[in-house]
Amino acid sequence: MAKSVNKVILIGNLGKDPEVKYAPSGMAIARFSLATTDRVKDKDGNWQDRTEWHNLVAFQRTAEIASEYLKKGNKVYIEGRLHSDSWDDKETGQKKYKTEIIINDLVLLGGPREGGGEGGGGGRGKSNFDQRTPEPDVSQAPSHSGGSAEITDEDIPF
Repeated sequence: MAKSVNKVILIGNLGKDPEVKYAPSGMAIARFSLATTDRVKDKDGNWQDRTEWHNLVAFQRTAEIASEYLKKGNKVYIEGRLHSDSWDDKETGQKKYKTEIIINDLVLLGGPREGGGEGGGGGRGKSNFDQRTPEPDVSQAPSHSGGSAEITDEDIPF
C-alpha cells in the first residue's frame, strides 16, 4: 500500500488569543483560530478578499508557547495535520462534524513593529520573541595588529 500524507501549511493571522486548558494528566491544550485570505476577481472583474477561518489545536509545550507568545492579530506560520471528528448533538440528535488542524510546528512571523495585533495603548505587554540570528559579539573576535576586528586571509583555515 502506498504511503499517505496528511500535512497542512498555513500562514495567516490569529483571530483570537489562544485559550489554554489542562487535561487531567496535566497536558496543556491550546485552541485558537487562524485567518487566511485570498484575493479573487468577482464576476464584474473587481478584486475581492476571501477569508477562510481555520480551527487550530496545539498540545504540550507547543500549547504553552502559543499561549505565551501568540496574540490576536499576530502573523504565524503553522505546520500540522487535519483531524476530523463527529458526534451526535444531544439536543437535536443531528450528526455534527468538526475539522481541526493539529499543530506540529509554529513560527511567529514579523516583529513588534509589524502590526502583530499589539495596538497602541492596549495594555498588553509586547512579547520579545525574536527569531533572528544574533549579531556576532565583536569582543570575541580575534584581533590582529592594533585591535582591528577585520578578517584577513590569514584568519581563513583553508
